Amino acid sequence: MTDVPAENASDGMAARPTRFRTGGLSPRKPTHFSYAPDAEARRRLAESLGLLGLQHLAFTGQITPDGRDAMVLTATLVAECDQACIVTLVPVRARITEAVRRRYVAGLTAPESDEMEMPEDDTEEPMPEVIDLAEIAAEALVLTLPLYPRAPGAELGEVVVAPKGVTPLGDSDLKPFAGLSVLAGRLAAKPDDGSDKGG
Repeated sequence: MTDVPAENASDGMAARPTRFRTGGLSPRKPTHFSYAPDAEARRRLAESLGLLGLQHLAFTGQITPDGRDAMVLTATLVAECDQACIVTLVPVRARITEAVRRRYVAGLTAPESDEMEMPEDDTEEPMPEVIDLAEIAAEALVLTLPLYPRAPGAELGEVVVAPKGVTPLGDSDLKPFAGLSVLAGRLAAKPDDGSDKGG
């Protein structure tokens, strides 16, 4: 493992750096890293992401020089966390294993508008002064979390709205109208058989 000056090694890993100055990384061989925040750091991260709990998080990989002007970070994110079910709000456990890749390029500028053409490699980013493992791990976790966690057997209920004193229409009430809509569509698509010859 290449020893690299750490700007900050306090995020639950006193013995290993979590922030690397890119200017201090080896230009010839990979720099290996392993980031695993302690319970307090996981609690803070879970709170910031709106999670009920973050039981485990490990982010391991390496930063490899790629030519003279680029570096590539490749890593594996492994996490276990609890999210609130969107129906019942009970905890739903998510187990995540995700490959992460970032390519940092010196002299690359970030797009200033959505109209600018995106690079072919969407993992490319401008070379930062500092590579923050905690920040990258948090971003990767956000991107891989289930969007709509649902507990087993939990189903979204039917929502009906109607003015006071009026019985609302439910899904079962609307089924006949849906059938009429389908029938109307079929009639509209039926070709003219020439039966209406008109004068």
